[in-house]
Amino acid sequence: MEKISVSYKELGLVNSRELFAKAVKGGYAIPAYNFNNLEQLQAIIMACAETASPVILQVSKGARSYANETLLKHLARGAVEFAAELGTPVPVVLHLDHGDTFELCKECIESGFSSVMIDGSHLPYEENVALTRKVVEYAHQYDVTVEGELGVLAGIEDEVSAAHHTYTQPEEVEDFVAKTGVDSLAISIGTSHGAFKFKPGEDPKIRLDILAEIEQRIPGFPIVLHGASSVPQELVQTINEHGGKLKDAIGISEDQLRLAAKSAVCKINIDSDGRLAMTAAVRKVFDEKPEEFDPRKYLGPARDSLKKLYVHKILNVLGSNGKA
Repeated sequence: MEKISVSYKELGLVNSRELFAKAVKGGYAIPAYNFNNLEQLQAIIMACAETASPVILQVSKGARSYANETLLKHLARGAVEFAAELGTPVPVVLHLDHGDTFELCKECIESGFSSVMIDGSHLPYEENVALTRKVVEYAHQYDVTVEGELGVLAGIEDEVSAAHHTYTQPEEVEDFVAKTGVDSLAISIGTSHGAFKFKPGEDPKIRLDILAEIEQRIPGFPIVLHGASSVPQELVQTINEHGGKLKDAIGISEDQLRLAAKSAVCKINIDSDGRLAMTAAVRKVFDEKPEEFDPRKYLGPARDSLKKLYVHKILNVLGSNGKA
Protein backbone atom coordinates (compact mmCIF):
# COMPACT_ATOMS: atom_id res chain seq x y z
CA MET A 1 0.00 0.00 0.00
CA GLU A 2 1.56 3.28 -1.12
CA LYS A 3 1.89 6.18 1.32
CA ILE A 4 -0.51 9.03 0.66
CA SER A 5 0.39 12.67 1.28
CA VAL A 6 -2.13 13.21 4.07
CA SER A 7 -4.72 11.00 5.75
CA TYR A 8 -8.09 12.48 6.65
CA LYS A 9 -7.48 11.25 10.20
CA GLU A 10 -4.59 13.71 10.50
CA LEU A 11 -7.05 16.50 9.71
CA GLY A 12 -9.49 15.40 12.43
CA LEU A 13 -12.09 14.19 9.93
CA VAL A 14 -14.16 10.99 10.01
CA ASN A 15 -15.50 8.76 7.24
CA SER A 16 -19.23 8.20 6.83
CA ARG A 17 -19.53 4.55 7.93
CA GLU A 18 -20.48 4.98 11.59
CA LEU A 19 -22.54 8.12 10.92
CA PHE A 20 -24.66 6.26 8.36
CA ALA A 21 -25.13 3.23 10.60
CA LYS A 22 -26.49 5.48 13.36
CA ALA A 23 -28.67 7.44 10.93
CA VAL A 24 -30.28 4.31 9.48
CA LYS A 25 -31.13 3.06 12.97
CA GLY A 26 -32.22 6.49 14.21
CA GLY A 27 -34.50 7.46 11.33
CA TYR A 28 -32.72 10.66 10.31
CA ALA A 29 -30.37 11.84 7.54
CA ILE A 30 -26.96 13.51 7.70
CA PRO A 31 -26.81 16.91 6.00
CA ALA A 32 -24.52 16.96 2.96
CA TYR A 33 -23.87 20.62 2.22
CA ASN A 34 -21.78 21.77 -0.73
CA PHE A 35 -19.31 24.59 -0.28
CA ASN A 36 -16.91 26.62 -2.43
CA ASN A 37 -15.76 29.41 -0.13
CA LEU A 38 -15.11 30.54 3.44
CA GLU A 39 -18.54 32.07 4.12
CA GLN A 40 -20.35 28.91 3.09
CA LEU A 41 -18.08 26.82 5.32
CA GLN A 42 -18.57 29.16 8.28
CA ALA A 43 -22.35 28.99 7.88
CA ILE A 44 -22.36 25.19 7.66
CA ILE A 45 -20.24 24.72 10.77
CA MET A 46 -22.13 27.35 12.79
CA ALA A 47 -25.46 25.73 11.90
CA CYS A 48 -24.22 22.23 12.77
CA ALA A 49 -22.56 23.33 16.02
CA GLU A 50 -25.72 25.17 17.09
CA THR A 51 -27.89 22.10 16.44
CA ALA A 52 -25.26 19.49 17.44
CA SER A 53 -25.54 17.80 14.04
CA PRO A 54 -22.88 15.75 12.26
CA VAL A 55 -22.12 17.06 8.79
CA ILE A 56 -20.79 16.05 5.39
CA LEU A 57 -18.87 18.85 3.70
CA GLN A 58 -19.30 18.26 -0.03
CA VAL A 59 -16.90 19.45 -2.69
CA SER A 60 -17.64 18.99 -6.38
CA LYS A 61 -14.95 18.69 -9.03
CA GLY A 62 -15.60 22.31 -9.98
CA ALA A 63 -15.56 23.52 -6.37
CA ARG A 64 -12.25 21.76 -5.78
CA SER A 65 -10.77 23.57 -8.74
CA TYR A 66 -12.31 26.90 -7.64
CA ALA A 67 -11.26 26.74 -3.99
CA ASN A 68 -7.84 25.09 -4.58
CA GLU A 69 -7.05 21.61 -3.28
CA THR A 70 -4.31 22.81 -0.89
CA LEU A 71 -6.58 25.40 0.72
CA LEU A 72 -9.42 22.85 0.96
CA LYS A 73 -7.29 20.56 3.08
CA HIS A 74 -6.62 23.35 5.59
CA LEU A 75 -10.23 24.58 5.48
CA ALA A 76 -11.41 21.09 6.41
CA ARG A 77 -9.02 20.94 9.37
CA GLY A 78 -10.15 24.43 10.35
CA ALA A 79 -13.81 23.39 10.19
CA VAL A 80 -13.22 20.68 12.79
CA GLU A 81 -11.38 23.10 15.09
CA PHE A 82 -13.96 25.87 14.53
CA ALA A 83 -16.81 23.58 15.65
CA ALA A 84 -14.87 22.73 18.82
CA GLU A 85 -14.28 26.45 19.46
CA LEU A 86 -18.02 27.02 19.19
CA GLY A 87 -18.45 24.54 22.03
CA THR A 88 -19.92 21.62 20.09
CA PRO A 89 -17.38 19.32 18.45
CA VAL A 90 -19.24 17.68 15.55
CA PRO A 91 -18.17 14.77 13.33
CA VAL A 92 -17.06 16.22 9.97
CA VAL A 93 -16.77 14.23 6.72
CA LEU A 94 -14.99 15.76 3.70
CA HIS A 95 -16.66 14.22 0.65
CA LEU A 96 -16.06 14.41 -3.10
CA ASP A 97 -19.42 14.98 -4.78
CA HIS A 98 -19.89 13.43 -8.26
CA GLY A 99 -16.35 12.25 -8.87
CA ASP A 100 -16.25 11.22 -12.52
CA THR A 101 -12.94 9.35 -12.81
CA PHE A 102 -10.82 6.96 -10.78
CA GLU A 103 -7.93 9.45 -11.00
CA LEU A 104 -9.97 12.28 -9.42
CA CYS A 105 -11.12 10.03 -6.57
CA LYS A 106 -7.52 8.88 -6.00
CA GLU A 107 -6.27 12.48 -5.88
CA CYS A 108 -8.92 13.42 -3.33
CA ILE A 109 -8.14 10.41 -1.13
CA GLU A 110 -4.46 11.34 -1.23
CA SER A 111 -5.20 14.95 -0.25
CA GLY A 112 -7.26 14.21 2.87
CA PHE A 113 -10.83 13.48 1.77
CA SER A 114 -12.52 10.95 4.04
CA SER A 115 -15.24 9.98 1.56
CA VAL A 116 -15.60 10.00 -2.23
CA MET A 117 -18.41 9.52 -4.68
CA ILE A 118 -17.72 7.81 -7.98
CA ASP A 119 -20.59 8.56 -10.33
CA GLY A 120 -20.66 5.99 -13.12
CA SER A 121 -24.44 6.25 -13.50
CA HIS A 122 -24.13 7.54 -17.08
CA LEU A 123 -22.17 4.42 -18.11
CA PRO A 124 -23.57 1.03 -19.16
CA TYR A 125 -24.32 -1.05 -16.05
CA GLU A 126 -21.26 -3.34 -16.16
CA GLU A 127 -18.92 -0.39 -16.77
CA ASN A 128 -20.46 1.43 -13.80
CA VAL A 129 -19.86 -1.69 -11.68
CA ALA A 130 -16.23 -2.01 -12.82
CA LEU A 131 -15.37 1.66 -12.26
CA THR A 132 -17.07 1.78 -8.88
CA ARG A 133 -15.34 -1.43 -7.78
CA LYS A 134 -11.94 -0.01 -8.77
CA VAL A 135 -12.49 3.10 -6.65
CA VAL A 136 -13.75 1.03 -3.71
CA GLU A 137 -10.71 -1.23 -3.77
CA TYR A 138 -8.36 1.75 -3.67
CA ALA A 139 -10.34 3.81 -1.12
CA HIS A 140 -10.84 1.01 1.37
CA GLN A 141 -7.06 0.58 1.70
CA TYR A 142 -7.12 3.96 3.46
CA ASP A 143 -10.46 3.46 5.27
CA VAL A 144 -12.12 6.03 2.99
CA THR A 145 -15.82 5.41 2.33
CA VAL A 146 -17.30 5.32 -1.18
CA GLU A 147 -20.70 6.33 -2.56
CA GLY A 148 -21.87 4.90 -5.88
CA GLU A 149 -24.89 5.78 -8.00
CA LEU A 150 -27.58 3.86 -9.88
CA GLY A 151 -30.08 5.77 -11.99
CA VAL A 152 -29.75 9.27 -13.46
CA LEU A 153 -31.13 12.55 -12.06
CA ALA A 154 -32.41 15.21 -14.45
CA GLY A 155 -31.26 18.82 -14.13
CA ILE A 156 -28.04 20.82 -14.17
CA GLU A 157 -25.64 21.59 -11.36
CA ASP A 158 -21.90 22.25 -11.78
CA GLU A 159 -20.49 19.59 -14.14
CA VAL A 160 -23.50 17.27 -13.81
CA SER A 161 -26.34 17.53 -16.31
CA ALA A 162 -29.04 15.29 -17.76
CA ALA A 163 -32.23 16.05 -19.67
CA HIS A 164 -34.36 13.25 -18.22
CA HIS A 165 -34.73 11.04 -15.15
CA THR A 166 -33.76 7.42 -15.31
CA TYR A 167 -35.27 5.90 -12.18
CA THR A 168 -33.15 3.44 -10.25
CA GLN A 169 -34.22 -0.15 -11.02
CA PRO A 170 -34.75 -1.86 -7.63
CA GLU A 171 -33.86 -5.28 -9.12
CA GLU A 172 -30.30 -4.01 -9.82
CA VAL A 173 -29.38 -2.71 -6.37
CA GLU A 174 -28.50 -6.01 -4.67
CA ASP A 175 -26.19 -7.03 -7.50
CA PHE A 176 -24.55 -3.59 -7.66
CA VAL A 177 -23.89 -3.38 -3.94
CA ALA A 178 -22.54 -6.94 -3.81
CA LYS A 179 -20.26 -6.56 -6.84
CA THR A 180 -18.87 -3.11 -5.98
CA GLY A 181 -18.57 -3.14 -2.18
CA VAL A 182 -19.80 0.47 -1.96
CA ASP A 183 -20.60 1.94 1.46
CA SER A 184 -23.66 3.92 0.30
CA LEU A 185 -25.81 4.18 -2.79
CA ALA A 186 -27.24 7.28 -4.46
CA ILE A 187 -30.55 6.54 -6.16
CA SER A 188 -32.88 8.32 -8.57
CA ILE A 189 -36.49 8.53 -7.36
CA GLY A 190 -37.58 11.90 -8.77
CA THR A 191 -35.28 14.46 -7.20
CA SER A 192 -33.21 16.52 -9.64
CA HIS A 193 -30.24 18.86 -9.73
CA GLY A 194 -30.48 22.64 -9.78
CA ALA A 195 -33.21 25.15 -8.90
CA PHE A 196 -35.46 24.53 -11.92
CA LYS A 197 -36.65 21.04 -11.06
CA PHE A 198 -40.30 21.26 -12.06
CA LYS A 199 -42.69 23.37 -14.11
CA PRO A 200 -45.43 25.56 -12.59
CA GLY A 201 -48.61 23.58 -12.03
CA GLU A 202 -46.78 20.29 -11.56
CA ASP A 203 -47.17 18.48 -8.25
CA PRO A 204 -43.60 17.34 -7.54
CA LYS A 205 -43.55 13.90 -5.98
CA ILE A 206 -40.64 11.62 -5.26
CA ARG A 207 -41.12 7.90 -5.80
CA LEU A 208 -41.28 6.70 -2.21
CA ASP A 209 -42.56 3.37 -3.58
CA ILE A 210 -39.23 2.78 -5.36
CA LEU A 211 -37.39 3.77 -2.17
CA ALA A 212 -39.48 1.26 -0.18
CA GLU A 213 -38.70 -1.56 -2.60
CA ILE A 214 -34.99 -0.75 -2.54
CA GLU A 215 -35.08 -0.72 1.25
CA GLN A 216 -36.69 -4.17 1.20
CA ARG A 217 -34.02 -5.54 -1.11
CA ILE A 218 -31.01 -4.14 0.80
CA PRO A 219 -32.33 -3.63 4.35
CA GLY A 220 -30.25 -1.34 6.51
CA PHE A 221 -28.05 -0.22 3.62
CA PRO A 222 -27.33 3.56 3.50
CA ILE A 223 -29.24 5.32 0.72
CA VAL A 224 -28.40 8.82 -0.59
CA LEU A 225 -30.64 11.44 -2.21
CA HIS A 226 -29.06 13.98 -4.55
CA GLY A 227 -30.84 17.05 -5.90
CA ALA A 228 -32.92 17.44 -2.74
CA SER A 229 -33.27 21.22 -2.58
CA SER A 230 -36.78 22.53 -1.93
CA VAL A 231 -36.27 25.91 -3.65
CA PRO A 232 -38.00 28.06 -0.98
CA GLN A 233 -40.30 30.44 -2.83
CA GLU A 234 -39.65 33.30 -0.42
CA LEU A 235 -35.98 33.23 -1.45
CA VAL A 236 -36.90 33.16 -5.15
CA GLN A 237 -39.24 36.11 -4.51
CA THR A 238 -36.55 38.09 -2.68
CA ILE A 239 -34.08 37.51 -5.52
CA ASN A 240 -36.60 38.64 -8.13
CA GLU A 241 -37.72 41.67 -6.09
CA HIS A 242 -34.13 42.88 -5.96
CA GLY A 243 -33.23 42.59 -9.63
CA GLY A 244 -33.04 38.83 -10.22
CA LYS A 245 -34.74 36.90 -12.98
CA LEU A 246 -35.41 33.41 -11.64
CA LYS A 247 -38.40 32.15 -13.57
CA ASP A 248 -40.32 29.05 -12.48
CA ALA A 249 -37.81 27.72 -9.94
CA ILE A 250 -39.58 24.89 -8.09
CA GLY A 251 -38.18 22.08 -5.89
CA ILE A 252 -39.07 19.05 -3.75
CA SER A 253 -41.38 19.48 -0.77
CA GLU A 254 -39.68 19.27 2.61
CA ASP A 255 -42.45 16.98 3.90
CA GLN A 256 -41.52 14.33 1.34
CA LEU A 257 -37.83 14.66 2.16
CA ARG A 258 -38.58 14.19 5.85
CA LEU A 259 -40.44 10.96 5.07
CA ALA A 260 -37.44 9.76 3.07
CA ALA A 261 -35.06 10.68 5.90
CA LYS A 262 -37.12 8.60 8.33
CA SER A 263 -36.62 5.51 6.18
CA ALA A 264 -33.41 4.22 4.55
CA VAL A 265 -32.16 7.59 3.32
CA CYS A 266 -29.31 8.62 5.59
CA LYS A 267 -27.63 11.35 3.48
CA ILE A 268 -29.48 14.19 1.77
CA ASN A 269 -27.59 16.57 -0.52
CA ILE A 270 -28.59 20.24 -0.44
CA ASP A 271 -26.81 22.80 -2.61
CA SER A 272 -29.21 24.95 -4.66
CA ASP A 273 -31.17 26.13 -1.61
CA GLY A 274 -27.95 27.43 -0.11
CA ARG A 275 -27.09 29.26 -3.31
CA LEU A 276 -30.53 30.86 -3.30
CA ALA A 277 -30.22 31.95 0.35
CA MET A 278 -26.86 33.62 -0.25
CA THR A 279 -27.88 35.22 -3.54
CA ALA A 280 -31.07 36.64 -2.02
CA ALA A 281 -29.09 38.26 0.81
CA VAL A 282 -26.42 39.68 -1.52
CA ARG A 283 -28.97 41.07 -3.99
CA LYS A 284 -30.89 42.72 -1.15
CA VAL A 285 -27.77 44.54 0.06
CA PHE A 286 -26.78 45.62 -3.46
CA ASP A 287 -30.30 46.87 -4.20
CA GLU A 288 -30.90 48.68 -0.89
CA LYS A 289 -27.33 49.95 -0.40
CA PRO A 290 -25.90 50.58 -3.87
CA GLU A 291 -23.05 52.56 -2.35
CA GLU A 292 -21.75 49.47 -0.46
CA PHE A 293 -18.47 47.95 -1.67
CA ASP A 294 -17.06 46.17 1.41
CA PRO A 295 -17.40 42.41 0.72
CA ARG A 296 -17.93 41.77 4.44
CA LYS A 297 -21.08 43.89 4.32
CA TYR A 298 -22.76 41.68 1.73
CA LEU A 299 -21.06 38.32 2.32
CA GLY A 300 -21.75 38.60 6.07
CA PRO A 301 -25.54 38.78 5.58
CA ALA A 302 -25.24 36.01 2.97
CA ARG A 303 -23.47 33.80 5.52
CA ASP A 304 -26.14 34.58 8.16
CA SER A 305 -28.94 33.74 5.74
CA LEU A 306 -27.27 30.45 4.83
CA LYS A 307 -26.78 29.49 8.47
CA LYS A 308 -30.47 30.18 9.20
CA LEU A 309 -31.53 28.00 6.25
CA TYR A 310 -29.28 25.12 7.30
CA VAL A 311 -30.48 25.21 10.92
CA HIS A 312 -34.03 24.92 9.55
CA LYS A 313 -33.09 21.97 7.33
CA ILE A 314 -31.44 20.12 10.21
CA LEU A 315 -34.37 20.64 12.59
CA ASN A 316 -37.30 20.20 10.20
CA VAL A 317 -36.15 18.07 7.26
CA LEU A 318 -33.18 15.93 8.24
CA GLY A 319 -33.78 15.32 11.94
CA SER A 320 -30.03 15.17 12.63
CA ASN A 321 -30.06 17.67 15.51
CA GLY A 322 -28.54 16.33 18.72
CA LYS A 323 -26.89 13.42 16.91
CA ALA A 324 -23.30 14.75 17.02
